[in-house]
Amino acid sequence: MKGRLCIITGANSGIGYHTAKGLAEKKATVVMVCRNLDKGQKALDEIKKTTGSNSLYLMHCDVSSMKSIDRFTREFRDRFTCLHVLINNAGAAFSKRQTTEEGYEKTIATNYLGAFKLTHNLLPILREKTPTRIINISSGMHKTGKVDFDDLMFEKHYKSMEAYATTKLMITAYTYALAERLEGTGVTANVVEPGFVATNLGANMGGFWDKLAFTIVRPIQVSAERGAETSIWAASEPELEEVTGKTFAKKSETKSADITYEKEFQDKLWEKTAKLLGL
Repeated sequence: MKGRLCIITGANSGIGYHTAKGLAEKKATVVMVCRNLDKGQKALDEIKKTTGSNSLYLMHCDVSSMKSIDRFTREFRDRFTCLHVLINNAGAAFSKRQTTEEGYEKTIATNYLGAFKLTHNLLPILREKTPTRIINISSGMHKTGKVDFDDLMFEKHYKSMEAYATTKLMITAYTYALAERLEGTGVTANVVEPGFVATNLGANMGGFWDKLAFTIVRPIQVSAERGAETSIWAASEPELEEVTGKTFAKKSETKSADITYEKEFQDKLWEKTAKLLGL
């Protein structure tokens, strides 16, 4: 991966941290994009010490904020002249419904709208020096998600893990629609499902039962390091250079929910999202 520049959102912990570390070990130039710069700096220092890489950079972005994404895009274009791999890894679940300053429900803003917006902003630079890759992190839980186009912000009905699953369903369907739209450009778009991974996903869970649930399942989860293996592989495997519009788990292609392949659903989701974001 020497000479290849990779952006990873949510790179200060969990799967994002180990993805950044794994790509640094492969000699990639890694831009670690984090909401908390103190935690990000600590993570960068650890990776630098472990890998010996001097090609690590830390940049701030809150992917739930579209203003923050626009500012990050400008700063990135000012600092770097190319981008080869974009990994939309940042994700969160919230025990209670919250909204961002821009009025978006926070789960959909963090897990889906932010990835859509950041990808949209960075597509021009991804197109400049192909082949390049977009990797969106989803979850097997997406199969339990259900998109209500009349209630995309979960105003009528909110349950934390249902909202999380629905946003992962959205990111999967969106990736397929994106791959089709980018056909022949040299830019690929694929989904990675890391598996049932022990991360800090439940950090924003304030309720007693939510916290208890995350504690109970911890022993059967795989490590974040194991969970990052497919992300690293999808970003670096030479044989995947022209593969697009697929979902991968455990370094193999896997099937996603039937609805994610439906063109009508993909297009409706795309149009609604573009309208929501004013794109």
